[in-house]
Amino acid sequence: MAKTIAIPEQCPMDVGLNILSGKWKLRILWHISRKPIRFNELQRSIGNITTKTLTQQLRELEEQKIVLRTVYPEMPLRVEYSLTALGQSIQPILKALCDWGTSYQKATSSVS
Repeated sequence: MAKTIAIPEQCPMDVGLNILSGKWKLRILWHISRKPIRFNELQRSIGNITTKTLTQQLRELEEQKIVLRTVYPEMPLRVEYSLTALGQSIQPILKALCDWGTSYQKATSSVS
C-alpha cells in the first residue's frame, strides 16, 4: 500500500509540477495571463484542443485557485476566465519560459 505524503513534506518543485503538468495547462495559462478570455476564444487561440479537455483543465485550475471563472448574468450567458491573485504570481514564470524558448529557438537556428 502506498504511503500518502503530507503536503508540507512534499518537495515544492513537485507541487509546482503537479499543478502545471499536462500538455495544455501552460498554454491555457499563457493565454489567460494576457487578458480575461471567453471559452471559445481561448479554445481558438490554443488550437487543437477538444472542448472536453479544455473544460477539464480549466476546472482543475479553478480547483487549484489559479484560474477564476466569472459568469455574467446576461443573455446569452457570458463566461470569462482570468487569473486569480495567486494565479497572477505565475506570470513571471510564464514570461521567463517564453523568453527562454525564444533564446533557444535563436540558438538552435543559428547552429544549423
